[in-house]
Amino acid sequence: MNKLSPVLVVICRLVLGGVFIYASWDKLLDPAGFALNIHHYRLVPYVLLHPLAVFLPMLEMVAGVALILGCQLRGAALLTLLMNLVFIVAISTALARGLDISCGCFHTDGGHAVGVSLLVRDTLLALACLPPLLFKRVGPTLPFLCKH
Repeated sequence: MNKLSPVLVVICRLVLGGVFIYASWDKLLDPAGFALNIHHYRLVPYVLLHPLAVFLPMLEMVAGVALILGCQLRGAALLTLLMNLVFIVAISTALARGLDISCGCFHTDGGHAVGVSLLVRDTLLALACLPPLLFKRVGPTLPFLCKH
């Protein structure tokens, strides 16, 4: 496993980074639409909807870029793990309450309906956060951009 771990870490970094950058893009361009997606979950007080709709996509973008560049890798992996856990809880509560809503995961205007397939996807993404957190060899980084 030692020879495989740097390759696994790099694959997980690139996949997670790409997913989180892609997920943040539409939300950054349409925070009002994303606030509406958040509102549909009925978990966040109204006063926090718009600040969260602005802050969360920024966090997704920063974490995604950090994962791809290898900057603050363990912190970025931990952040993406925590975000995925929050998404899993939000989707689970929506399913348990029988809400028929769009997940708001990648697009603010429609997208995937909340369902078990999203739980599976987010669980797999959460598991992909583990190699960058657990293995000491993290693969290539951009040392001129990232100080360790």
